[in-house]
Amino acid sequence: MLVCDICGQVLPSEAAVRRHLRRTHLERLPRCPLCGAAAPGYDELQRHIEAAHPELEPPGARCAEPSPGPPECPFCGEAAAGRELEGHVRARHGHLLVPPGTGDGEQLYECPICSLACTNVQILQEHVDLHLEEHSFSEGGNLRDLELAQQLQTEEDKQQRSEEERQEREEFKKLQKQYGLDNSGGYKQQLIKNVEREVDRGRMQPFEYHKRKADMMESLAFGIDDGKTKTSGVIEALCKYYQNENKDVRRVWLSTSVDHFHSSLGDKGWGCGYRNFQMLLSSLLQNSSYDDCLKGIMLTPSIPKIQSMIEDAWKEGFDPHGASHFNNRLRGTKAWIGACEIYSLLTSLRIKCQIIDFHKPTGPVGTHPRLFEWILCYYSTDNEGSAKVVCTSRPPIYLQHQGHSRTVVGIEERKNRTLCLLLFDPGCPSQEMQKLLKQSSDGTSLKLLRKLVGSLKEKQYQIVAVDGVLTLEEKAARCRASRVFTSEKIP
Repeated sequence: MLVCDICGQVLPSEAAVRRHLRRTHLERLPRCPLCGAAAPGYDELQRHIEAAHPELEPPGARCAEPSPGPPECPFCGEAAAGRELEGHVRARHGHLLVPPGTGDGEQLYECPICSLACTNVQILQEHVDLHLEEHSFSEGGNLRDLELAQQLQTEEDKQQRSEEERQEREEFKKLQKQYGLDNSGGYKQQLIKNVEREVDRGRMQPFEYHKRKADMMESLAFGIDDGKTKTSGVIEALCKYYQNENKDVRRVWLSTSVDHFHSSLGDKGWGCGYRNFQMLLSSLLQNSSYDDCLKGIMLTPSIPKIQSMIEDAWKEGFDPHGASHFNNRLRGTKAWIGACEIYSLLTSLRIKCQIIDFHKPTGPVGTHPRLFEWILCYYSTDNEGSAKVVCTSRPPIYLQHQGHSRTVVGIEERKNRTLCLLLFDPGCPSQEMQKLLKQSSDGTSLKLLRKLVGSLKEKQYQIVAVDGVLTLEEKAARCRASRVFTSEKIP
């Protein structure tokens, strides 16, 4: 008598065992991995493969390959041999076995994952849960790898953001230092520091250091420029020069008298805007039309005093947006100023002026011919005539571009009809400016002042041009307008 290895039913012969297995345990029989045929056991499966698929084994392959391992449990895959497999199945998975004599008419529940037939829904649920637990365990390593990759990416992004923020802070500090907003002190601190350096290098005697320091303290106390960087009489010298020069110039227009101021040890590198305002103011102080506006200003103010004057203009309500850029404070800093600050200060003094913005080049190779044409119109209006040299009543013009500013004191019209500006540059030392005071027949020193159209190729220029006096009502209106102010642009 023979016994079924799966359910233990006693059968009379091997043929009866095979029929029983096919009828009762078909879903649990091992199947050929090549054609899907079911076999009553693993030995029969091996014989089926050898007989039905001989082409898969080259001659001598069976001798070279190791013998197959012991059969595996059809439920959990654990390896066992012979009667051990039968005992394992009965002990571990007996509740899954179909009882002996179960007919084909009884309802079976097939596993959706492995197609195993189960006798009831509860057993099927337990079986499927085993599949899911096994699947979760196999994916656990992948999930951990994914979490680790995400963590590394997050740390890398955080580090990159931190580095970008650090670079932004450094760039901001550089900009603050470049524009004098780094709280490193102002005119007074820089002057003392540079004078001490001059003494250390042997370029200045100690007694001269103490004298310079005393002069500075007096100048700061009274708010008056010490005049050590001033050169006067240049416009008058130019007028005489052009009366005799006939080589290239057809006509020339000059502004009213202007004193030149250059940067000193206290404002070198950042004071050009203040020095140009001193030049413009020096011209207005010599013009009686502006006496009422400037009745409280007898002499040219020092740079710290100009800073205080701009702060006072902000307090009146002029240009709140620009004031916020400087945190409403200039005094005690090395902050650069530009056309907007000059406009606010002049308007607060009831001096009528306008900002003109030449926001893009209007000629070939990045030049600005319309800037030259506007300045020619400014000086030549109401000054028509046949005179070669025209000493106008017009004040000089404040000219600003990125990183620097200068003062326009006149314009030449050459015999070939080209235009040439005459500029006072605060970067030019007084020793060079004084050369213009000497009568020179060749005019070589004029190279310091002359700028042709091809010499001004900055991307953008702004000018501040003075044109009279404001009433109190006009001043108040301009103060209100400055809160939404935009400069006039030349197309």
